[in-house]
Amino acid sequence: MKQISIIVAIAQNNAIGKDNDLLWHLSEDLKRFKKITLNHTVLMGLNTFYSLPVRPFANRRNIVIVDDPSVKIEGCEMAYSIQEAVDLCDEDQENFICGGASIYRQFLPLADKLYLTVVYKDFEADTFFPEINYDEWKLIEESERMTDEKTQLTYAYFIYERK
Repeated sequence: MKQISIIVAIAQNNAIGKDNDLLWHLSEDLKRFKKITLNHTVLMGLNTFYSLPVRPFANRRNIVIVDDPSVKIEGCEMAYSIQEAVDLCDEDQENFICGGASIYRQFLPLADKLYLTVVYKDFEADTFFPEINYDEWKLIEESERMTDEKTQLTYAYFIYERK
């Protein structure tokens, strides 16, 4: 059984981005993302791929999901549908969905696990994570609230497994 996990940082109002960029920069959260996803398969949409400061992600198998079969990206595997992306997922270890909003929305019903970073502030955004029905999820790990020294943003980490 392929394990599909979603990893995302969301604001209190579910905001995740604006103008194809992140809304904040939390150094510890980016380090956590790297640590969790290293040596795993990461899947993302084309806009998310192009928003990365360094692409593709190093030391990870990058799968980019795109509608147009003529699109090819060096160093990445291409999937032209959600089903094709699932078919490409690794059988033996966790696969991580990294965005954006449309990809998250389509994978949320398929996901076994959620790695959430919640930033305790509302942001103006044009991109949002879909509503999570927490009745479908069991909280298995929760960090204490932390405050980033640089941005003064308060955040916490949560890991949920599907019930």
